[in-house]
Amino acid sequence: MVELAPIIQRYRTDPESVYHTWFLHDEARLKAFRAIRRGVQEIVLAVRESRFGADYKGSPLETVLESITEQKQVFQGAAHPFYWKPKLRIPDIYENEGNQRAFGLFLDRCLAIQQEDRLLQEIATLDRKEIKGLGPSVANILYFLHPTLFPPFNTAILKGYNALFQANKKLGSWTAYLEMREVIRIANAGLTPQLSSDLGAFAGMLFEIGSGRMIVTGNATEVLAKECEAIEKIRAKRVKEVEEDRSEENEHLGMQFLLAQVGRSLGCDVHVAVNDRNRVWEGQSLATLTIDALPSMNCPEDVTTTISLIDVIWLSKATNEVVCAFEVEKSTSIYSGILRLLDLAQTASCSGLHLYLVAPDKREREIQAQLSRPAFAHLTPGHIRYLLFTDLKKNANGLCTFGVDHRALTKIARTCNCLAPSQRLP
Repeated sequence: MVELAPIIQRYRTDPESVYHTWFLHDEARLKAFRAIRRGVQEIVLAVRESRFGADYKGSPLETVLESITEQKQVFQGAAHPFYWKPKLRIPDIYENEGNQRAFGLFLDRCLAIQQEDRLLQEIATLDRKEIKGLGPSVANILYFLHPTLFPPFNTAILKGYNALFQANKKLGSWTAYLEMREVIRIANAGLTPQLSSDLGAFAGMLFEIGSGRMIVTGNATEVLAKECEAIEKIRAKRVKEVEEDRSEENEHLGMQFLLAQVGRSLGCDVHVAVNDRNRVWEGQSLATLTIDALPSMNCPEDVTTTISLIDVIWLSKATNEVVCAFEVEKSTSIYSGILRLLDLAQTASCSGLHLYLVAPDKREREIQAQLSRPAFAHLTPGHIRYLLFTDLKKNANGLCTFGVDHRALTKIARTCNCLAPSQRLP
């Protein structure tokens, strides 16, 4: 058995490893689980109602894969196996109704089942269907449904596994994936302490090895063969990605600070996402602007957790009711942000609740497109408004100085212009 302890130590202590930049400190990873689960439910429903479509583009599967592939480098390329390639007839789930139903049934059962042995039976059943082009790439969806049972899977992770364990597993085989999974779980369980029960942490290490950022005996020759120039390109790219991540986090934090500041100036109590409140913006901690906890909403624990991660919430001092909620989407999924706001709306027993997406100006069309999706057809016009970064920055001081209450924000908020004129807000 390979000596894992020193490799794990390097992985854990490298501040630019995906262990730090994705697994531990990327809030988008935590937020994605519920959104992806909801997206998989939509795939199942679309298949059942014969509206899944005959192409990847525009299908509910595309929405799920978009939420997965935005999870930093580990899931780079996760959507490629699902692109419809008509000349090759792969993956054959778009124009073959029987295969499409089998895929939908598999996802439906994986949503409902928690027992490991039964989940493995469902994989075996799907594999026996021999659906052309539909292999263990599906494991990236399974990871977000059962993160302690199924690791992510792609070419880099496979290369890392082969290098670390001196194996020769191939892409495209469920058998090879399940054998990898078993070795990964055994190796992870043998660590003291365990890296994490969430197999994304171990898969992230395999990704680092497979992409050449971590050197082990099994990949040293290959990495050296790429020569120093190629290695430096990898490192430079990662440094750039880390810098971009930090820049995005700072801009996201700046918007949260403005929203908290405006909310307090307009006479509201403010609740900042529990995972963000210890961050500091221009010398001031968000913890100084937030209340300790939201009032009880009498909802399931997972929904309460989701709501507590909403970026900023304003509450009425008089009634303690939620009056405004804001999801800042600098680069993360607009779709998952909408779902979190709707979770709150369905839970909070208060009238006049205002829901806002807050995003860069360049994402306005994307917001309008998401709000126009059939999945949100039940929403009344203006149920969710949006604020652009430029508008919020430009008007924050004026809102603080001249605003009377939370309704002042509607003066700069926008609503989807894709609706019919009779549906738009006045």
